[in-house]
Amino acid sequence: MKPQDLPLETKLIQLAEEASELSQACLKLVRCRHGDTPVSEMDAKMHLLEELADVALCSKVITSKADDRIVKGIMMQKELRWEMRLNEPQTKV
Repeated sequence: MKPQDLPLETKLIQLAEEASELSQACLKLVRCRHGDTPVSEMDAKMHLLEELADVALCSKVITSKADDRIVKGIMMQKELRWEMRLNEPQTKV
């Protein structure tokens, strides 16, 4: 059996779990860089990369080739919007 053959609900549960672990790995690396945890920065970064790989794998298993093209298009739009926001003049509040 391949992961693609699992029921969608099972794949979505796995993705949610991995996304949660990715969130925790991001926060751990930030805490590490501030000296708020005994974990080394290298270990924290490796854990982050592992969780990124897990989320990417779940995404690959869930999406079809057509879905993947849609996702890549959305990513391109979001990246452009992000760049535009970064280049907007900052207003002081």
